[in-house]
Amino acid sequence: MKTQTKPKVLLLSIVVAAILPGCASFKGIGSDHHIASPDTYQSAQALPGEHGNWPAADWASHYGDAQLPALITEALKNNPTLEQARARVAAAAAVSDSTRAASGPKVNLDASITRQQYTSNALVPPPVAGSWQTENKAVLSASYELDVWGKHKAAESAAVSRLMLAEAEKEKVKLTLSTAIARAYNELARLYLQRDLAGDDIAQRQQLRQLSIARVRSGLDTEVEQQNANRVLAGSQTSLAALDGQILDVRYQLGALLGAGPDRGLQITRPQLAEGAAPRDRLPDNLPADLVARRPDIAVARWQVDATTQDIKVAKAEFYPDINLGAAIGLDAFGFGRFLDASSRTISAGPALHLPIFDSGALRAQLKGRYADFDQAVAAYNQTLVGALSDVATQIARVRSTDVQLLDAQAASDAAQRNWQLAASQYKAGLNTQQNLLQARVTVIATQQTLANLRMARRDQQIGLAAALGGGFGNPQPSQQPLIN
Repeated sequence: MKTQTKPKVLLLSIVVAAILPGCASFKGIGSDHHIASPDTYQSAQALPGEHGNWPAADWASHYGDAQLPALITEALKNNPTLEQARARVAAAAAVSDSTRAASGPKVNLDASITRQQYTSNALVPPPVAGSWQTENKAVLSASYELDVWGKHKAAESAAVSRLMLAEAEKEKVKLTLSTAIARAYNELARLYLQRDLAGDDIAQRQQLRQLSIARVRSGLDTEVEQQNANRVLAGSQTSLAALDGQILDVRYQLGALLGAGPDRGLQITRPQLAEGAAPRDRLPDNLPADLVARRPDIAVARWQVDATTQDIKVAKAEFYPDINLGAAIGLDAFGFGRFLDASSRTISAGPALHLPIFDSGALRAQLKGRYADFDQAVAAYNQTLVGALSDVATQIARVRSTDVQLLDAQAASDAAQRNWQLAASQYKAGLNTQQNLLQARVTVIATQQTLANLRMARRDQQIGLAAALGGGFGNPQPSQQPLIN
C-alpha cells in the first residue's frame, strides 16, 4: 500500500510545485494587530484580589424574595428580545450545518426523457436526421473537492465561531434582561418604602397644621406659621402623588420586560427584599484574567475575532487551485428498447482543476477586506475588555462609597431617633411642647428616607456589580454560595 501511495504523493507534489508559481499572490497583505491581554491594562489598585466569589448563576435568588427569580425566569421565556437572540442562534446553527455539508462528497441522480426532432441539414446523419427521437437518460454522478489548502476546514471553523458568537450574544441578552428586571424590582421596593415614609411624614405634618391652627386661634402663632404649615403639607402630598406615579411607571416597565402587557406589571405583588445593607463586597482573585471567560460581551468579541481569523484563511486558500474529483455512470439511449442494453452505458471519471491566474486584483481586494474585518474585530475586543475592567472598577467604587455614606446616614438616623425619644420623654414630663415632639418625628422620617435611599442604591449597585462580573456566565450550575463575599 505504501509503495503505491508514495508515487501518487510525489506526482501530486510535482504538479502542485509546477502550478503554484502561476497562482495569484497575496504577498504584502497582512496585519500586525492582536488582542490584548488583561495584564496589559493596569488595574491592580482598582481591582485588588480580595478572596471573593464570582456571582452564581442563580444570583437573583440571594436577595430573599422568591418573586424576583420567578419574574426573571418568566422573562427569559417570553421576552421578544431574547426570542430574537434565540432565532439568531438557530440561523447560525443552520449556516454551520450548511458549511459542513458543502465540504462533503455529493452524489446526484439525473434522469430525463426528451422528445426531439433532429434537423436534416446539420451534423446529425440519417437515419436520425429529420426524424423524431426520444432520448432516455439516467446518470448517477459523484463529486468531491479535495481540501488541500484547508479552505473548507477554515470555513467550517468560521461558521462554528459565529454559532458560538450567537450563543454568547444570547447570554448577553439574558444577562441584560435579568439585570434590568432586578434593578426595576429593587426600584419598585424603594418607591414603596419611600411611600410608606411619605405617608408617615404627611401624618406628622397634618398634626403640625392642626396644632398651628389651634395656636393661631389662641394667639400664640400668626397666620404666617399656619400658611407655612399648609405649604409644607401640600409639598409632602405632592411627593406622595409623584411616588404613586413612579410606582405605576415601574410596574409597566416590568410588564414590558416580562414580554407581557402593562396589566402584567400591575399583578406583581409588593417586593419583599431583605432589609438592611449587605456585607461589604469582596472581589474575586485573579479578576482581570478570569473576567475574559466570565463576561458574555467579551466572549462575543472573542468569537468575532476567531471568526474573522478563519475568514482570512479561507480568503488565502482562494489564491490556490481547487482540485475536484468527479465520476458518473448511467444509461443513455434513443428509445426504450435499447435503454437497458450494455451498449447504452456511459461512464466518466476524472479530476478537475481551477487555478486563479489573473483576476484584476479581486482576490487581493477580498483578502484586504478580511484583514480589515479582523483589525476591526480586534479593536472591538480590546475596547470591550477595557470597558469591562472599567465597569467592574466603577461598580465596586460605588459600592464602597455607599458603604461609607451608609455609616454616616445610620449615625444620623440613630441620633434623630434618640432625639425623638428624648423629646417624647420630655413631653410626657411637661418639659417640651407637642410641636417640638412632632418636629423631632419629622426629622426621624427624613433621616430614614435618606437611609432607605442609600440602602436601595447599594443593592442596585450590588446588582450592577454582579452583572459587571458576568452574572454567572461561565458558571451555569446553581450555587449555594453567597452572591459575593
